[in-house]
Amino acid sequence: MPDHNGFGLFAQIREDVACVFDRDPAARNRLEVMTTYPGVHALIAHRLAHGLWRREWRYPARLLAFLSRMFTGIEIHPGATIGRRFFIDHGTGVVIGETAEVGDDVTLYHGVTLGGTSWSRGKRHPTVENGVVIGGGAMVLGPITVGANAKVGANSVVIDDVPAGRTVVGIPGRVVRTQKTGHLNPSGVDLNHHLIPDPVADAMACVFDRLAVLENRLGVGEGSCVECEGDSMCDAAGEDARRRGRGHIPIKTAMGD
Repeated sequence: MPDHNGFGLFAQIREDVACVFDRDPAARNRLEVMTTYPGVHALIAHRLAHGLWRREWRYPARLLAFLSRMFTGIEIHPGATIGRRFFIDHGTGVVIGETAEVGDDVTLYHGVTLGGTSWSRGKRHPTVENGVVIGGGAMVLGPITVGANAKVGANSVVIDDVPAGRTVVGIPGRVVRTQKTGHLNPSGVDLNHHLIPDPVADAMACVFDRLAVLENRLGVGEGSCVECEGDSMCDAAGEDARRRGRGHIPIKTAMGD
């Protein structure tokens, strides 16, 4: 993961501010971004603290990071390596550990943790490659790699590598299939991380599909379900699962529809 040593500090900060307008439609002007965005404040402080850390001025670097956390609610260890055009939206509760490596054009939402899973002093935090979007409350743990342009759904817990361009959801995180949205912002970043499937609803839809087939084979018809009055409870549950899962697939119900 490049550290952009040859790229000037102020040039990086200018890019950090400019990228906000591509990823947050609420941003109106540079003055507003520079003075009211805690994610930008935390990132500027980190750029300075990381420079001190690289020069072996460890205590001043840690002190600056500590003060930044107090004022922004965002904790970034000064040893973490962060690429260009990095954006933290909202920001509160974000934690980025010492050996984390973050590529270019990465977007994090509030409550994200790039955490470690080991007491060793070596590499113990994630590597997040270019163009990744991580939803609010997600945890990415351990020395794993999140591939370029991947997405992590909100509140997911990721403990294994994520292939490039894929989407991970759930606890523990699992790779799911998604459709391309085709909606990219001017920087080429797809922020539609909310357009993800629901694996549980998909599984339930499969169960109801199979149940309908079995009922048809057994000749189960109207009035067979006595205890729960299937036309009100069972059918409603099945319809909800189909709508959330694979609602486009035609399904025959126990009522013979």
